[in-house]
Amino acid sequence: MQTSFFDFSNRREDLLAMQPAQTLVRLNEFVQWEIFRDELSTIRNKERKNTSGRKPYDVVLMFKILILQSLYNLSDAQVEFQIRDRITFMNFLGLGLQERVPDEKTVWLFREQLTKAELIKPLFDRFESLLVAEGFEAKRGQMVDATIVNVPIQRNSKEENDQIKDGKTPEQWSESKERQKDTDARFTKKRNKSYYGYKNHTNVDVEHKIIRDYDVTAASVHDSQVFEDILQPASENPDVYADSAYRSKQAEEDLAAASYRSHVHERPYRNTPLTDEQKTVNRERSKIRVRVEHVFGSQLQLAGSAIVRSIGLARAKSQLGLRNLSYNLNRFGFLRSAQASG
Repeated sequence: MQTSFFDFSNRREDLLAMQPAQTLVRLNEFVQWEIFRDELSTIRNKERKNTSGRKPYDVVLMFKILILQSLYNLSDAQVEFQIRDRITFMNFLGLGLQERVPDEKTVWLFREQLTKAELIKPLFDRFESLLVAEGFEAKRGQMVDATIVNVPIQRNSKEENDQIKDGKTPEQWSESKERQKDTDARFTKKRNKSYYGYKNHTNVDVEHKIIRDYDVTAASVHDSQVFEDILQPASENPDVYADSAYRSKQAEEDLAAASYRSHVHERPYRNTPLTDEQKTVNRERSKIRVRVEHVFGSQLQLAGSAIVRSIGLARAKSQLGLRNLSYNLNRFGFLRSAQASG
């Protein structure tokens, strides 16, 4: 039986009405994608040597592809295939069946351009300004936490690892081998288990569960070293929640001096266990602080994996920054949808 345009249109409408498609439907309904154009266009400011050949893909279209890729943790090849294969992805991007789809190399190149131009954080901050303008400013306190993001473990010799720790590239590595080696990732231990990769340090507000700031470091960097760097001013949101890894006498003094109200978990010390009162205080603080875990859980629920497909700190910052921005876009769509239906 011959199919018609109306068959395709009906199939699309049926798919968009289904629950799995609602994330992308909300994003297109509530996100003003054009707010990102100015920042994105800076990578195209170089004059073309001539006007021959195909014009480059629209920067907002390419940015939305990176958001798709980040939301669902897709490789460059996978995102190209999924756009060609899935009606919901084509609809999200505004592409018709007859239109060209950027191939995996084009996706990789665009992300590399954003990474080299260090544009991911400005894009994140640009959306933060929109959130505030839309009435979703940070409220009821800020929660700081970090999650470990794995990368494939490098199989290096002890001598090679020693050179890497000293900031050197092993002389015996060829140029092609060096490109495949991540010399920025580091090991860390958590609950007696070893992890290799990076840390995504985030500041999430209590009211809306939106990521307000973030930083990305090697996994070996202690959480407390990034603590104050990602705090919002106390004048905007004075209550600070964090687990006991962030607590120290110096940190408490610094928070007090900057007019923050500390709700950082008490921690036990050798020969000094927590009192019953401290345990009770920690339990009360946990009822609020647990909301930050919902953020990491939400990211994993969509992406299905915390693994980063990149090599080096610069690219990890780019990919995790996109993951944080994608989460905020998704969260904003959910909150605006709840407002509209309420």
